[in-house]
Amino acid sequence: MRFQLLRHGIGLTCMGVASLSAQTAALQVPVAVDTLANGLAVIVHEDHSVPIVAVNLWYHVGSGDEKAGRTGFAHLFEHLMFTGSEHAEYPAFDRLLEAAGVDNNGSTTEDRTNYYESGPANALPLMLWLEADRMGWLLPATTAEKVDVQRDVVKNERRQSYENQPYGLASETILGLLYPASHPYSWPVIGSMADLSAASVEDVKDFFRRYYAPNNASLVVAGDVRAADVMALAKRYFADIPRGVSVERSTVTPQPLPHDTSGVLEDRVQLARLYYVWHTVKGLAPGDAELDLLAYILAGEKNSRLTQTLVYDSQIASSVFAYQDGKRLDGDFWVVATAKPDRALPELQPLIERELTRIANEGPTARELDQAKNAFEAAYLRRLETVREKADALNSFYVRTGRPDGFQADLDRYRAVKLPDIQRVAQQFLRAPRVMLSVVPKGRTDLAAKPVEATP
Repeated sequence: MRFQLLRHGIGLTCMGVASLSAQTAALQVPVAVDTLANGLAVIVHEDHSVPIVAVNLWYHVGSGDEKAGRTGFAHLFEHLMFTGSEHAEYPAFDRLLEAAGVDNNGSTTEDRTNYYESGPANALPLMLWLEADRMGWLLPATTAEKVDVQRDVVKNERRQSYENQPYGLASETILGLLYPASHPYSWPVIGSMADLSAASVEDVKDFFRRYYAPNNASLVVAGDVRAADVMALAKRYFADIPRGVSVERSTVTPQPLPHDTSGVLEDRVQLARLYYVWHTVKGLAPGDAELDLLAYILAGEKNSRLTQTLVYDSQIASSVFAYQDGKRLDGDFWVVATAKPDRALPELQPLIERELTRIANEGPTARELDQAKNAFEAAYLRRLETVREKADALNSFYVRTGRPDGFQADLDRYRAVKLPDIQRVAQQFLRAPRVMLSVVPKGRTDLAAKPVEATP
C-alpha cells in the first residue's frame, strides 16, 4: 500500500511490523496555497504519476446554514448549477466535459456544497472556465422556468430517497427528535416539500448572491499540473468575479437531550429496524476519533461486539452497523440493527443494551482497539490512492482547520487513542439520554421496541 501511495505523490515512511497505530510515520501531501484578491482560496497539489487532474470546488454552505422555513436551498443549487450559465448555456457544461473525457458531479451536506471534475490533465482550462462561469455568471441564465424544473426534480428525488424508500423517513424523524426545531440539523439536507414549494425565484437568487461567491469558496486542483500554471489559470478565469458579502456562518449552542425519547414509525418495510442515536461532539473535537473507533468495535466487522451477538450468536438480526457523525456544529452517534423476519425489536433490545453497558463498564480489549485502528488506517490510506479523493480531503482539511495538508495530524488523532479513552467516551455518551426509533411494517406496532431509560 505505501509503495502505491508513493507513486501517487504521497510521501509515507513506516517503521515496524506491529500495529499500524504504533508505527512511526510521516505522511505528507505537499501543496501550494494562494488567495485571489476576491477571496477565492486556491490550493494545488502536484502528482505527476498519471496524466490526470481533479478539480474540487467547495462552497462553504450547506443545509446547516439554512433557516427554518427556508430549507433545501443548498441542495437545490447543487442541481441549478448544472442548468447552464451565461457563457455556457445548457447543456454545454456536460457536453463539453464529456467530449473531453471528464467526469463531473456535485454533492451537498449539512456543512458544504461540493462540485468536482476529473479527467485528462489537458482539459484543466476547460474545467476551470466552466466552474468560473457558473460561479460568476449563473444568475443571468437562471429563469423561473429553470427553477421550477429543478424544484420538481428535487421533489421527485425526495420522494425516491425518503417517502418511497424503505426506512427513508427514519433519519428525518430522528433528527426532528434529536434537535430542537430551530436547529439547522433538525431538517434533512434535501429540505422539506413545503419549503421547496414556497421558495420564490428571488429567494433562490438571494441565496446564491450570499453564499456562491469567491470569498466563500475554496478551489483545489490536484494531479499532473504545475502549481504556477494552475495559479495563472485561476487568476485568468476567476479574478474578475467580484467578492460577495462577508458571510458569518451560523453558530448554535449544543443542546443535549433532557431525557430519553422514543418513537415508532410505520413504514412499507418487511423487517423491523431499531435505531439508537446520541448527541456527541463535533468533527475533529476531542472524543471524535475515539467515537469513530468505538463504532468499529461495536459493529465494524463480523467479530465486532454487536454483530457477533445479534447476527451470529443469537441470529435474531440480519445486520447491524454503527457510526459517529461529527459535523461542524454538532455530532451524533448511531447504532442501527435490523431484525430478521418475524423477529420483534424487544428481542434485540436487551442484547444491544448488554453490549453497550459492557463496553462502558469494562472498555475494549487491546486486540479490539488494535483491529479498529488498523482497519481505520488502511481505509484512510486507500482513499488517498486517487487524486480525486486527495483533492476532496485537501479541501476538507482547509475548510475545517485552515491547513490543507492535515493528513498526518488526522491520523495521529487515531493513533493516540488508548483503551481508557474508548471506555471514557462510551461512559460519557452511551449512558446519556438518547433517541430510540422503531421502524416497523405497517400495522405491526407490536414489533416495536419498548421505551426504556438510558443505562444508569
